[in-house]
Amino acid sequence: MRKQRIDGQETPYWALGPFKVRLPFVHYRFEWPDYFQGLLMCAVDLAAIPLMTDLLGMPFEVALAVAMLNGLFYLLHHLLGDPVVPGWITPAIPLLMAYCASFPEGPERVHALVSFQLMLGLFSMFIGATGLAHKVVQLIPQAIKSGVIVGAGIAAVIAVFKTGGRFDSYPVTISVAVGIAFYVIFSRHFARLKAQSRLFGLVGKLGIFPIVALAIIVAPLAGEAPWPDIKWGISSPDFATLWREYTVFGLGLPPLSMFLSAIPTVLAAYIVLFGDILQSRAILEEADQARPDEKVEYSPDRAHLIFGGRNAAMSILGPDVTMCGPLWAAMHVVIVERFTQGKKAMDSLFGGAGSFRWGTNTGLLLMPIVTLVQPILGVALALTLLIQGYVSVKVGVMEARSQRDLGIAGVVGAVLATRGAAWAFAVGVVLCLLVYGRDFFKGETDKTFVKDQE
Repeated sequence: MRKQRIDGQETPYWALGPFKVRLPFVHYRFEWPDYFQGLLMCAVDLAAIPLMTDLLGMPFEVALAVAMLNGLFYLLHHLLGDPVVPGWITPAIPLLMAYCASFPEGPERVHALVSFQLMLGLFSMFIGATGLAHKVVQLIPQAIKSGVIVGAGIAAVIAVFKTGGRFDSYPVTISVAVGIAFYVIFSRHFARLKAQSRLFGLVGKLGIFPIVALAIIVAPLAGEAPWPDIKWGISSPDFATLWREYTVFGLGLPPLSMFLSAIPTVLAAYIVLFGDILQSRAILEEADQARPDEKVEYSPDRAHLIFGGRNAAMSILGPDVTMCGPLWAAMHVVIVERFTQGKKAMDSLFGGAGSFRWGTNTGLLLMPIVTLVQPILGVALALTLLIQGYVSVKVGVMEARSQRDLGIAGVVGAVLATRGAAWAFAVGVVLCLLVYGRDFFKGETDKTFVKDQE
């Protein structure tokens, strides 16, 4: 029998050190709309496959094994008390791919990826275990926080619309899918329709699910992708080849020089990752006002331990170029938006986030689902990038406290999108020193924003 939550308190859990264990049907209600949404949205998880085949020369079945391992580790977040939909460290992917591509393809390039991901995981776990995550959040000037998040959003949009990007391959499908997605998720008009009509309410509950389904039809009609070649049965990931040719089990540990050369890239990726931590907290704070019946606790320290552990484990079991991030911004927003519609729509945020990730894992196992979405993997990736871009810019701007903060954030964001995170952080530090001087950490609050006014 499921343990019921008392309004105003947290969803029941079992305490386990810094973690809060919650199981489906025991501690939270299983949310079927989010589960079915996850079945198709596994297309985004599968979109990592072409990235790995291009960079590492992996066969499809080997890359599928990496995606499945990553999918299993996604479950750790909601199971251990982190109320988010986890995902990749998306804006840092181009940075990591450029770093790995500087090594010859083969064992040396795999070692570069292994050493990077292992160091990122251990560093994140250290930050979480020592409780430094809270201090990091406080020490970073608001202008730099704002610029990092805005820049991540801009980088996500650039990845879609740059010359030779996803939009050039699927212009019609992406235009239709993204247009409908923004209307369904963010439009005030559609929000009123959901309140007035059960049909529109059902569409709203399904989030991106019907949009991905529509893309499967639109892409072939527009001549941008073939019709799906549906195959039946259970998918067949090749774990044997993965562990023999692409992990430390077959290749041995990377040399010490690999770990040393990865340090700058690790620090740069962490700066981008830190923006996801800020986004997670900001999005959840917005939801608190709409749902006072559930107290949702977000701990940056716990999040660091979980995604740090995921990266460390994946570096050994199946190194992944998309990395293990703390947030899938696009789907987190979709789940939170549905959560804010009330207890009838979603009893607990953990139920929504967990059911969605159970759904994506199921989808990866089913060949009909894998082959159904395979032709539009690029569209699914573009969809999540553009929704993330929208949310990142909105949240990033609201992190600023003054007009000077906004100016610095604009420069930092542009540098991040064009030159990378390390350059962006350096530029942000210099600008904050020049503009604020002794008030480097404090900054200023000029009450430009309503949130800062009394």
